[in-house]
Amino acid sequence: MKNSVSKSRRLLRSLWLAAPLVLTGHAIAHADTSMSRGHYLAIAADCAACHTNGHEGAELAGGYAIASPMGAIYSTNITPSKTYGIGNYTLEQFSRAIRHGVRADGAELYPAMPYGSYSQLTDEDVAALYDYLMHEVKPVDQPAPKTNLPFPFSIRASLWGWKLLSGVEGKPFVPDSTHDAAWNRGRYLVDTLAHCGECHTPRNIMMAPKSSAYLAGGDLGSWRAPNVTSDKVAGIGGWSDQELQDYLRTGKSAHARAAGPMAEAVEHSFQYLTPTDLAAMVAYLKTVPAIAEPGQATANFAHDGKAAPFDYAAANARRNNSSLKGMTEGNVLYEDVCASCHQSNGKGSADGYYPSLIGNTTTGQRNPADLVASILFGVDRTVEGHQVLMPGFGAQSLVQRLDDQQVAAIANYVTGHFGSGQATVTADTVATIRAGGPKPAIAQLSEPRVLAVLAIVGLVILGALALALRFILKSRRAA
Repeated sequence: MKNSVSKSRRLLRSLWLAAPLVLTGHAIAHADTSMSRGHYLAIAADCAACHTNGHEGAELAGGYAIASPMGAIYSTNITPSKTYGIGNYTLEQFSRAIRHGVRADGAELYPAMPYGSYSQLTDEDVAALYDYLMHEVKPVDQPAPKTNLPFPFSIRASLWGWKLLSGVEGKPFVPDSTHDAAWNRGRYLVDTLAHCGECHTPRNIMMAPKSSAYLAGGDLGSWRAPNVTSDKVAGIGGWSDQELQDYLRTGKSAHARAAGPMAEAVEHSFQYLTPTDLAAMVAYLKTVPAIAEPGQATANFAHDGKAAPFDYAAANARRNNSSLKGMTEGNVLYEDVCASCHQSNGKGSADGYYPSLIGNTTTGQRNPADLVASILFGVDRTVEGHQVLMPGFGAQSLVQRLDDQQVAAIANYVTGHFGSGQATVTADTVATIRAGGPKPAIAQLSEPRVLAVLAIVGLVILGALALALRFILKSRRAA
């Protein structure tokens, strides 16, 4: 399945290179009518990353577990299966689902489905997506696992109120006449189809994106989606246009390597976009208002590492013990676990397959989440048929499994020895990231003690209302 999908996408991309997109009116269109615009839009919208359950899952048949602070949300089957998919959806029902987060049966969809961004899809593109899914995708008659979040998040009807209060839904895209077609195309791709803000914009107490901090970086479970505003220190303002385009297309540049959710976006979506569209995205991103990070004076990639010599004597002494158990020295752990790929000097392999840790955004960020998550969960992305793989050292089944203190020791050694030294990692930091990242306040509503407190408060309120009502009725009878 994976090979056939990759071949079709490479073919699709080559055909689209011969038929660049142009912005006409309110929608993205193309000149070659033999091509399916809907297929390309589905790739630009990264549908397969969530609606296909890994490399072995059936294409778009759902079942992928999307991690959220409230629990795992399983993606749905969006093939035209009439039994388990969307085969019975009308165009109107389909539009309501992707733009407003409402299923055909009227139930609310969880916002793991980025309908806040997709609400800006044009009518033409909604119709093109619908046509592609209904007529070009093979129906898969298999159910996706049901999402079972704890109370009160299990009450889908409450999402209606959440949408009303959070204001996540927008209006269909309209080009900005003060900018050219390329900028408008980039804005439509970034804000709507690629829904970049869903990850790269921090969220407020209601878990809705903060419009005042657009693309300034956000927590994404165990990972950190970095600042991608035009700020030259905290954001991507110091990257060249070509570096950004290369990163989107391949997942690597002189400054960074894609991992986690970003690696999925590169693998399933960005590598198949035309150079014209990637250039348009970069052109738009470079105009996003800069948002600085307080206390940061140098760019995340502007660090040369430190020349402190490696303690080979200590490393050799510890290597006499064949087990990593109990080892806590960061330099020794790095040499035993990491240096075979990243080298003792942290410069990686000569061909760049194993990236340098010096001048790397991941080792230079003030927030160490991406570095820790990379150590714990590894890196896995396939671009143009070539897989980039780093094992995760947090897996239970791994022979060289590292505990929280060991991961913290390696992370601190790497940031202090090869990186900017801005981040300090503790075992508690690692434990939080291993468990899925920090939980926002609203996610704690499902905890038993919080529910107990809310139940008591509710009973007190109901009791007070009952007493007040009794007093009013008694007063009326007395009158």
